[in-house]
Amino acid sequence: MARSFSKGDPGRVAYVNARLIDPWHGRDEPGALLTEGNRIAQIGPGLFSDGVPDGIGTVDCGGRILAPGLIDIRAFLGEPGYEHKETLATGTEAAAVGGVTTVICLPGTDPVIDDAALVEYIERRAREDAVVRVHPMGALTKGIEGREMTEMGLLAEAGAVAFTDGDRAVADAQLMRRALAYASGLGLLIVQHVEEAALAGTGCMNEGELALRLGLPGIPAAAEVIVLERDLRLVELTGGRYHAACVSTAESVACLANAKTRGLPVSAGVASHHFALNEIAVGEYRTFAKTSPPLRGEEDRQALIGAMRDGTIDVIVSDHCPQDQESKRQPFIQAANGIAGLETMLPLALELHHNGSLPLMRVLEMMTASPARLLELDVGRLEAGAPADLVVIDLDTPWRLSEEGLVAKSKNTPFDGRPVQGRAVRTVVAGHTVYEFSPRV
Repeated sequence: MARSFSKGDPGRVAYVNARLIDPWHGRDEPGALLTEGNRIAQIGPGLFSDGVPDGIGTVDCGGRILAPGLIDIRAFLGEPGYEHKETLATGTEAAAVGGVTTVICLPGTDPVIDDAALVEYIERRAREDAVVRVHPMGALTKGIEGREMTEMGLLAEAGAVAFTDGDRAVADAQLMRRALAYASGLGLLIVQHVEEAALAGTGCMNEGELALRLGLPGIPAAAEVIVLERDLRLVELTGGRYHAACVSTAESVACLANAKTRGLPVSAGVASHHFALNEIAVGEYRTFAKTSPPLRGEEDRQALIGAMRDGTIDVIVSDHCPQDQESKRQPFIQAANGIAGLETMLPLALELHHNGSLPLMRVLEMMTASPARLLELDVGRLEAGAPADLVVIDLDTPWRLSEEGLVAKSKNTPFDGRPVQGRAVRTVVAGHTVYEFSPRV
């Protein structure tokens, strides 16, 4: 069970016999780390070579990886309004189990996080109930209805770290242009769900041969690319910072690569299920594999991995979208989109290292330094003075993901029974151990 980090002084703790990996500084070496209160005090290969002094607590990492705590910049945490699907308490417990120490939550709650009072409410509730750090994104438009811009400046002052309409794309090009121009003047980040709603229509999976065979309406890759290409033109007009959330197609990768070559201030994320699965996971109408954007073809999946390797895609996200049983146990067309991903993001990402697709440093960079830099967060690195947000990772032990093993309130996962290798075994937030793995006897 995860524990709160918000009370008490954790004192001084030495993490010894560790493999220190810090993508922010390019560090990968054996060594030790000392935390004092909620900050890192010292770090290095020779630290405690003569033993740990009396009065300092000790955690023996046993040669395992000690890295900055993971940062997930796209998760839905339920509160307020959808507590039957997830809460700040249960969602952040799941995050701690997954080695995630900072969660950026989406604004599509009830009511929508579209004014400063709601931002402050989320931060207050997180201080009371969350076991990891939580920061909200603010809504880009009022009520996420795509008609009128929110007061982004006021929302940012209250603590919103970026602006998005969650799983809805802003369809109005003039509105998006104004939003990017306004955000540019304040240095704010606009996050877009890249899907043209009218073209996606009633589609519920990737358009193609499999959808035809299953008799299901498809969502073409063009629905993603049309919005992305339009927005990139608007970025060129305005100079606004723009992030494409959860890209899923090879065509999107090509568009993003071109934009980056031209020096546009753009970035992109990929959900762990989009590089771990393809459309075949839908199988015989498996609603747990229904996502937005949909799982795509194998060529798209491979293109995403290539884009992660070369830096075209910047961050890995869980796209945690909890759904209760009633929402998923429906005919495929009617079932809700989404996967419970906070606990599976790390082991799925480690697959990319184990199968040789990506270097381990790059895998961890996309869940630590890259999201921290993107949102200008004071986390995501191992250095003296930095927050003591850490994860100890067992890189090699094999195990199986299971639906019943998830601690999230909703357990909608297509990964039940999937063999994986590696997991978080200790999660530390502000110097406090909030999760420690205990093998079942």
